[in-house]
Amino acid sequence: MHIVENNGDKSGIRLHKFMDIELELGSDVLVPREETEILGRAALGLLYGRGADARVIDMCCGSGNLGLAIAAKMPGARVWSADLTDSTVATARRNADRLGLADRVTIAQGDLFGAFDGMDLAGSIDLVVCNPPYISSARLEGDRSELLASEPREAFDGGPYGLSIHQRLIRDAVTFLKPGGWLAFEFGVGQDRQVAALLARARVYAPVEFVSDVAKTPRAAIVRKLDPA
Repeated sequence: MHIVENNGDKSGIRLHKFMDIELELGSDVLVPREETEILGRAALGLLYGRGADARVIDMCCGSGNLGLAIAAKMPGARVWSADLTDSTVATARRNADRLGLADRVTIAQGDLFGAFDGMDLAGSIDLVVCNPPYISSARLEGDRSELLASEPREAFDGGPYGLSIHQRLIRDAVTFLKPGGWLAFEFGVGQDRQVAALLARARVYAPVEFVSDVAKTPRAAIVRKLDPA
């Protein structure tokens, strides 16, 4: 990760570089990691084949980093981003404004896809991209507890096995994707087999492709929604 500047004021606001855009972060928002740039680059690779007017959902958007980076690099793209808490949504909206992208990036608040109720997005999306929480609740109380010292629990807590949000994402994204649309998401080290099993069980996606980090460890999954039979 690349922290550009720490303002040192009482607000805790600092600037952070992610995929060539500069984000404003508060102490109550996840700091985007380098591995999420792997997901972002993979997402852009998928969208470049979809044309300039791609339609994208950025779920669990945090500071807005993925959706805003995609919008910045694809001037014709339309993005809908969502997160659960007041603070993350406010931060993402502030970043959209400061980057001049608020006209193409809508940021909603709600529980996963429930944030988009009434927006008539079903069956219209080319790509759903997501960096969900993927650390188990038990590990956050144990060997990963240091993460909670400066970042919010909601950004990390993936439930008993670290995959609770992934299960819902895989189940519900299909409603919003066009036939042939893509779902791309991050997961934790060592979770690739469980992710593959969840996707296979859904029976609505083509076989999964994993994207690995520099250590050749799988860190993101890409799947395509199957066309209707």
